[in-house]
Order: sequence, then C-alpha cells, then structure tokens
Amino acid sequence: MKFPVGLSATLAWYITRKRLMRAPFVPLVLMLEPLFACNLNCATCGRVREYRDLVSQMMSVEECLESSRECGAPIVSVCGGEPLMYPAIDELVAKLIEAKRYIYLCTNGLNLAKASSTLKLSGRLVINVHIDGPPEIHDEIVSHKGAYEAAVAGIKAAVGRGFRVTVNTTVCKKTDMEVVDKLMSLLAVLGVSSFMISPAYSYESVEDKDCFMSREEARRKFAYVDQLAQKHRLSNTPVYLDFLKGTRELTCTAWGNPTRNVAGWRSPCYLIADTHYATYSELVKKTNWHAYGTGRDPRCADCLVHCGFEPTAALMLNKKRGDLWRTLRWQFS
Repeated sequence: MKFPVGLSATLAWYITRKRLMRAPFVPLVLMLEPLFACNLNCATCGRVREYRDLVSQMMSVEECLESSRECGAPIVSVCGGEPLMYPAIDELVAKLIEAKRYIYLCTNGLNLAKASSTLKLSGRLVINVHIDGPPEIHDEIVSHKGAYEAAVAGIKAAVGRGFRVTVNTTVCKKTDMEVVDKLMSLLAVLGVSSFMISPAYSYESVEDKDCFMSREEARRKFAYVDQLAQKHRLSNTPVYLDFLKGTRELTCTAWGNPTRNVAGWRSPCYLIADTHYATYSELVKKTNWHAYGTGRDPRCADCLVHCGFEPTAALMLNKKRGDLWRTLRWQFS
C-alpha cells in the first residue's frame, strides 16, 4: 500500500464525514512550521529569506497543538525551517500522536541519524527526507557539501530503528529525470518506502530563479512520469500525475493544505503570503480564494505544486469517470 492502512481509513472516513456535514472547507494536511531556522540554504526555498526577521522565533508546543485542534486536519506535516532543529520536536511529535494525528516529519536529514534515536516509534509517524538528486546535484541545490551523504546516513539510521521513511524530490529545470530514476532505485534499496515528486515552485524571495520552470517546461519534463510510477512506489496520486504531464487540468485547492507558522496562518497558500491571520477561522473566511489560481493571479500561472493540487485530487473536486477506481487501485497496488 502507498500509505499506512490506518491513515488511509482515517482520511477516507474524515472526508466522508465532512461531506455529509456539507463542510465548505475540508483541510486534509496542516503544514505546520514551528520555526524558520534551518541548517541549509536551498536554492528552491525562500523561507529563510522571506522571514529573515523571524528566524530566531519559534512557536510553542501548545501553539502548535492548538493550531492542529483549530484546523482539524487528520494529517500534520511538520516542516519549516528544519524541524529537527526545534528543541521540543520529540515532545511535539509525541503530543500530536496522542491527539490521534498522523505526522509527516519533513527534514533535510542532516540531523536525522541522531534524532531518530530519541523520536518515539509509532505507526502514526512517517519521516520524510528531502533529497533532490545524487550527491553532486543535491549538494549544489542545498549549497552544502556532504548534505547528500548525511541525509543517506540519516535514512539508514531511521530505517534501521524501524521508522517508515519516505523521500521528497523537487525537480528543477536542470534536473534530468533519468537521474531521478536512478536516485529512487538507490534509495529504495536502503528501505525508503515511497517517493513524492514535484516540480520546483517559485517564491518571490528566492534568489536563484534558474531552477524554476514554466508550466509548459514542467509538463515536457514530466511527460514520461508514468515510467517512474511503474518502476517506483510514488506517493503522488495518478490524478495528480496526469495533471503534471498535462493530460488533464485541476483547479488549485489551497485551503486543502493550510499553512500555520510563527507569523500566523499564511494566506493564501504555502507559496504565496499576501497576509497572515491570527486564527484558522479567519484564514478560511477572509481569504478571497476565487482571486487565486491559473488565469486569476499571475503568480499562480506556472504553479503545479502538490500541496495545491493533490487536495483537489483527493477530494475528487475535478473528478472524471473512473478516478475513484484508479485511486483505489493505486493505493492498494
């Protein structure tokens, strides 16, 4: 299975219950950033530069838990910044698990070998390591020599201790998909359970714009993504992969993966921050969701990122005949 049985069952029941309630907004994943500090300076990430005045600040554990309660999403992606630099990461993960959340702990892997010895094993915890290519490519993108080897060492340590480990790869303009194919083959041998793939997404504050692609360039690069899906266990849904390769269109569902960080509830999405709200309720009620998306806001023109479009696929908002069967077959394959 692509995802743990418990997570899939919980998510399916949660969506069904929300539909029966006719809820206008159904958040699936809370993107929780308890800090912006990081031990890398990646070309594809703008957080450290975007929030340079808040890098020294952190959310408290109670603020994080309250954000999860407010939002109600069954899945929490603990990201940042580098979450393994958060002093109370063990406590935060443990308390989110107590609250019956499923956690994706998203890390660059530099501190994972050590951190995996203190994190508590749980069927509700998945460790997601960001690796953008083999050593020469990954180290260049993250501007840190030895980052790849450190991440691989972290993966080995975490897998050896029984954690479920996945890998997230951001594909840049200069990334060769054959290299991604080989990377997945190498990491699968180490025990990585699945892979998420997404085109590089542009932040206004990112300095290196050469890594980003137009929508047309991204779709040419992902034209043969089905070959990767046939060889490797991708955690991207087949509907989203169709969208990536350009054989269908999806509307953005930014509210499906809301972001909460030190500055507040980021509006409208993980990539664009026109404002921040104090509460989740304010976020969903005050954001003009119809003002964003392809053809509405020029900043959205080239966006294909998974956090905006995977919720659309999961919620079957642009469904076609056969989508449900394809998704079920993909999950249990």
